[in-house]
Amino acid sequence: MEQVEYIIDTETAGERIDKALASAHPDWSRTLIQQWVKDGIVLVNGSTVKVNYKVKQGDVLTVDEPEPEELDIPAEDLNLEIVYEDKDVLVVNKPSGMVVHPAPGHTTGTLVNGLMHHCTDLSGINGVMRPGIVHRIDKDTSGLLMVAKNDNAHTSLVDQLVKKSVTRVYTALVHGHIPHDNGTIDAPIGRDKKDRQSMAVENNGKNAVTHFKVLERFGDFTLVECRLETGRTHQIRVHLKYIGHPLAGDPKYGPKKTIDFGGQALHAGTLGFVHPVTGEYMEFTAPLPENYEQLLNEMRSK
Repeated sequence: MEQVEYIIDTETAGERIDKALASAHPDWSRTLIQQWVKDGIVLVNGSTVKVNYKVKQGDVLTVDEPEPEELDIPAEDLNLEIVYEDKDVLVVNKPSGMVVHPAPGHTTGTLVNGLMHHCTDLSGINGVMRPGIVHRIDKDTSGLLMVAKNDNAHTSLVDQLVKKSVTRVYTALVHGHIPHDNGTIDAPIGRDKKDRQSMAVENNGKNAVTHFKVLERFGDFTLVECRLETGRTHQIRVHLKYIGHPLAGDPKYGPKKTIDFGGQALHAGTLGFVHPVTGEYMEFTAPLPENYEQLLNEMRSK
């Protein structure tokens, strides 16, 4: 571990601590610095501070820069479907049933294991368990994910998510007949007070907005397109339950009596973002999985 010290001058005074340190040390991204501040690796005059701390002239900033951790995750050939790839980013079509990243006690068979077999250059901002991972989709949700191959790309993609400029469109099959053709669900999401393993619409939750459009109706079910404005955990699943139309097959947020689909009928079919280096807007689509199409065809034939 290497200790680095900075003294704040008049030009930097008043800036947030992450911005001040990123200016002084360009190799450190603001996302990485924010995590270090939370972990207590960054001290101001010998004390920990919050991420939104604004530095003052004469402040002494001490950073115990950690040694890079060795990745101890086995690389596995999982036959990933890579939709796009260059030296900065890649887009992958994740199958339903695959977990995105390893967790303690579950270190194989994840998307990250497959990515590490596919390529060795992945960003390290999110730590050793989540190399390259910019955003996630649930285990039983299929569809497109963007992956960062270096820290600069990672920072750019995260900034786009924060600014709500990433296009994310999902196809969802829900219970019930939605009478109106489109709508917007604007309801904050936080931890469910009754079940800490679940999310729910909570007054003190984080801002969450989902736009939806009806694609097709099947009597007791409705097929909708959901466009995310924000990206909270389980957002679509929680929002659709909130308006009384939970996802078909959803074991956590759906009714006990639902279809046997092996999980929620949710597919991330469209993903668009600005390339971190070229500045070009890129958009990708992935068709519905075969079993999803088969389910819809069965409903159409009834």
